[in-house]
Order: sequence, then structure tokens, then C-alpha cells
Amino acid sequence: MDVKITTLAERPELAAALDDMPDTWPAFVLEDLVGWANFPRIAVEFPEYVLVATDAEGAVAARGYSVPFALGVPGRGQLPEGGWDQVLLWAFSDLRHGRTPDTVSAIEITVAAGRLGQGISGQMVAAMRENTRRLGFRDLVAPVRPSAKHADAAVPMEEYARRTRPEDGLPVDPWLRVHVRAGGVVESVAPVSMTVSGSLERWRAWTGLPFDAEGPVEVPGALVPVLCSPAHGYAVYVEPNVWVRHSTSGGR
Repeated sequence: MDVKITTLAERPELAAALDDMPDTWPAFVLEDLVGWANFPRIAVEFPEYVLVATDAEGAVAARGYSVPFALGVPGRGQLPEGGWDQVLLWAFSDLRHGRTPDTVSAIEITVAAGRLGQGISGQMVAAMRENTRRLGFRDLVAPVRPSAKHADAAVPMEEYARRTRPEDGLPVDPWLRVHVRAGGVVESVAPVSMTVSGSLERWRAWTGLPFDAEGPVEVPGALVPVLCSPAHGYAVYVEPNVWVRHSTSGGR
């Protein structure tokens, strides 16, 4: 499917449509407190790093969020084990303290519900790489949430991320495969990329599951089991992601 991809800085009138775009995210994923507090700020403070894809009728077909941050400063240097959460915190800390960014991290690429399987995700990855290069950066990194991992929730992410197809050596996971086909390299696993905690009542509301047994609970859409503690009245989900690095041949 052909789409027109621009930045939100170029088309600020699409901000509301980005928020209203139908997606397929599990309800509990939206309860990560770092994301809840910081994600809405991206469109306001980094609109040139936000991509919007529109179809021939002008409807939003996909969105892509990224942020600039300083990786090569003391105390950092390596892509963080804290993945998605940590890079969001770094980006806004760097903005507040006036640090010069040297890397861009993808935060989200989402295709609208009903538009999946039309090749849009690959176009969005390519557009984010190009936007990163246009803004003068050499590296785009992404804490990738493998799209089929939920079907193998008990498998460690390190093992899953390295699975490849015998016919072409590409990742078994479809979303990782899109990144590798676009030139990305699987670099490492972020074991604590996102954390969602809540009372058992909240988890029941988010998932429709009973959450009445001690131990791991496999939840639809979760990449690893949720740890449930009825004795203490809470459950915790710690999501691992996979760091993928794209070289853009940009300037920094």
C-alpha cells in the first residue's frame, strides 16, 4: 500500500488524528508509568522526530515516534538494559539539561488496525532511518517488541531473538525480520525494557483473567509471563525487548 509519510512538525494538524488512530495494543501495555508520563511529550517537544503516514484519502495509516538522546556521555556508552523506559528517561533528561544528542531511538512504530499486512511497517522503518539521517544522526536504535513472541512467552528473549529461518538466515520473528531486512543488526536484549505493576483488581480489569494463583500467568499479548502474588495483592509484568541498531550514514 502506498502511503505519504511526513513528520508531525510538517503537519501539526494531524496530532489529534495520531492519538485517535485505532491500534491493537494490549490494554496493560499502556499502563507502564514511564511511558504514561513521558510518551505524550514526544509529539509536543520532538515533533520533527514523529512520523505520520496517510493514505490516498488523507486518513492516518501508521505512526512512528522517536527521540534523540546522548549515548556517548559518562555513565552510558552502551544501549541500556532498561530499554524503552530508560531511553525515554534519558531523552527528556538530556533535553532538560541541554546535552547534545548523538543517537536517535525509535519509541513506537504502529500500523493502524485494519492496515496490517500491507507493507506499511517496512516503509515506516525506512522512513525513520531516513529522517534520522536527515536530522544529522549516524545511528538509529530500536528497542524492538517482537511481534510473535507472545506465542512463546515461556521462552527466554535471548533465545527467541537469535532464532533464524534456515532458508535465508533472517529472524523467525516477523517484526525483527522487517528491521533486519531494512539493514538493522540485532545487538542485545534489554531484559527490563518496560515494567507494569498493579493490584490484582487492575490486572483483572486489563485482561479479564482471574489472577488468583501464585506464580507466572500467561497473558494474551504479553511477551513473558506476568508474576502474580495473591498473598500480597499485586502482579508485575517486566517486558524484555531486543535492541536493534541501524546505521544511517548520517553525520553525528
